[in-house]
Amino acid sequence: MQKPFKKKTPNRFLWIALLLICISTIVLPNLQPTAKAISQSDIDALQADANKLAAKKKGLQSKLSALSNDKSKVLEKKELLDEQISVLSDQVSNVEDQIADFDHLISQTQAQLDEAKEKEAAQYQLFCKRVRAMEECGTVSYWSVLFKADNFTDLLSRIDFVNEIMESDQRVIDDLKKLQDEISAKQNDLKDQKAESESAKADLVAKKSELNTQQNATVSLMKQIEENEADYKSTLSEIAKEEDATNDKIAQMAKELAKQSSAKGTYGGYIWPEAVSKRISSPFGKRTSPGGIGSTNHKGVDICGVGYTTQVLAAKAGTVIVSQYSSSYGNYVVINHNGGNATLYAHLSSRKVNVGDTVAQGQVLGITGCTGHSTGPHLHFGITEDGEWVDPLKYLANYMKNW
Repeated sequence: MQKPFKKKTPNRFLWIALLLICISTIVLPNLQPTAKAISQSDIDALQADANKLAAKKKGLQSKLSALSNDKSKVLEKKELLDEQISVLSDQVSNVEDQIADFDHLISQTQAQLDEAKEKEAAQYQLFCKRVRAMEECGTVSYWSVLFKADNFTDLLSRIDFVNEIMESDQRVIDDLKKLQDEISAKQNDLKDQKAESESAKADLVAKKSELNTQQNATVSLMKQIEENEADYKSTLSEIAKEEDATNDKIAQMAKELAKQSSAKGTYGGYIWPEAVSKRISSPFGKRTSPGGIGSTNHKGVDICGVGYTTQVLAAKAGTVIVSQYSSSYGNYVVINHNGGNATLYAHLSSRKVNVGDTVAQGQVLGITGCTGHSTGPHLHFGITEDGEWVDPLKYLANYMKNW
């Protein structure tokens, strides 16, 4: 004789059916979506970029090491130092982005872990209820349930019901185990992500220290030129000529673009091109250039007190027409505002925009620094109207004279 399946009383089957309905209708609290979904692939992409930057920096260092102390190569050396500063600034930004992404990823993983734990707790409660029901109700043969069928249709229905109960028992256990495995995996992910984030933070400290050393090296080199003006006479002359030529080129570009466009320029409406300092160390027009470096006919103003970390802001909305490096201005950006109106931002440690970009007023264009021929960190800011350079202090209110 075949052994019967032992099961509970008929009332127990009704109770289990209700449980099955509860299982299918449980809704756990939905977590609020993060502003930006981050995956490990996003961080992997940043780390790949970091490897490229490291290779580029290594190549620049090799070129610097190959240079002698020949005074005729001082401009080449300064340019390489400036390029290293740009690479180091990009490395700092890259690591900061990695840390931000790790913060998002850790937050996402923690939320997923919390959700999995909530589900596991609910599933465990179902499992406990299932066990308690079996203990309280005793057992009854599945065959006795089937034999109570009134007709063949009822018999088939009862067979399906018994199968569902048996499968449900196993699903409760399987789902519980699956959730426990998921929790274990998320806990491991969270541990790894936190460790990588801490490593990135330590790397950021090192990168910033290296950047600071490099910036000091560029200042030292410019002081060397300043203190030995007679030895660097030809270099200083070259600097002045290059700056004047760059200014003429920018003004000419603004004029040509005004001719090509039907849009009319409106002058004024500028904001300060940074939000840290209102100190002016060198005014517009005729001047004695600091340290004998640069043009004596200053086409803009120098804003000091900005350091190496200040964001450079678009003084007015427009289109980027220049974003490059030059021996005199270092990293510089020019924005066209139509009608021969343009603004210049120079000596940046890094640039954040490219030619052709449309920028809004106040948008970040780069970071202040001392690239090019500069004796210290500052922002050179210039304005053209009708293709001619004008004094920015006509528009920069509440400035503090520091010359």
